[in-house]
Amino acid sequence: MGATGTGTPRGVRGSSRGLYGSEIGTRLVRASVTEFVGTALLVFVGTSAAVASATGRGYEPLAVVLAFGVTLVALAAAFGHVSGCHVNPAVTLGLAASGRFPWRAAGSYVAAQLAGGVVGALATWACYGAAARAEGKLGATVPADGVSWGRAFLVELLVTFLLVLVVIAVATDDRAEGSIAPVAVGFALAAGIFVAGPLTGGAVNPARAFGPDLLAGELAPLWLYLVAPTLGGVLAALLYDRVLATGEPPE
Repeated sequence: MGATGTGTPRGVRGSSRGLYGSEIGTRLVRASVTEFVGTALLVFVGTSAAVASATGRGYEPLAVVLAFGVTLVALAAAFGHVSGCHVNPAVTLGLAASGRFPWRAAGSYVAAQLAGGVVGALATWACYGAAARAEGKLGATVPADGVSWGRAFLVELLVTFLLVLVVIAVATDDRAEGSIAPVAVGFALAAGIFVAGPLTGGAVNPARAFGPDLLAGELAPLWLYLVAPTLGGVLAALLYDRVLATGEPPE
């Protein structure tokens, strides 16, 4: 792996570097505020597109996929150097489990992300009015008819595994092309929603599910969207850390 300016390999345990070259330092409150703002914006834009589609305001489901993916590209480019732009508890906990992010900061990040999810859903409700909740369910994620909770759990685990694997590979390893990292991460989110959208609504992020589901009263499946993506993220982070990070093409 490449080295940081201090000679410490970036992306390995004990490194002082975070996602997108951010520094893991002492300004936890400011970084957490950044995570709150970033998550709120991601949920606001994505669920607004979902509500517009559900209420017949001219958007097709493809717009929802693009809204989430493009917004994540923009946020990663804008905030990656500030907080690492996790904007997803599955990313934060995966990084912490693999030793790439301090556990002492993980709780603050996750709390900020979940709060951001609520505020983002509230913003969608405010912009689209009563129909946003009554007809669009604020873009809440629920398993589709005929999809068992077990299958929905597997789907959310797999698509979040994909997202977090890409995040860690392109945003913590100096061998990866840093300038393309935000685009790769946004595309990975879009790919996950393409797969999961028709089956589970495509949360791929506990915070994205938490706010809309909570405010829309869709509490029964909420545990699924909190646990499955988190497990997928942790597995992806551990796989990259323990197996893939030291891989090289054969000579």
